[in-house]
Amino acid sequence: MRPKGSGKTPGSGRKAGTPNKATADIKALAQAAAPTAFSKAVRLASSAKSEQAQLRAIEIILDRAYGKAHTTADITIKRDVRDLSTADILRALAAFGVAGEEADEPERLH
Repeated sequence: MRPKGSGKTPGSGRKAGTPNKATADIKALAQAAAPTAFSKAVRLASSAKSEQAQLRAIEIILDRAYGKAHTTADITIKRDVRDLSTADILRALAAFGVAGEEADEPERLH
């Protein structure tokens, strides 16, 4: 018996490439309805009365044709100042306008 909290047993779970049986029926129904839904999106893109509906339909079409746009995230990880190098501190100060160009190449103190 494995110790509690040691993770899953190696080799357990669904193998890569094996379809998920729980969602296979729903996926098949959605795929059967897709041509009709796509045709409606194309029709709405050109004939919907509101521009909002037209833009949404166009977005759906472009997402299916070329894939959704990649999104980026700016993540800040809070660290203790004692864990920062001199270069890290100078870059942070330069970002706030406290230090000048020397933030790129800190002088060696020792």
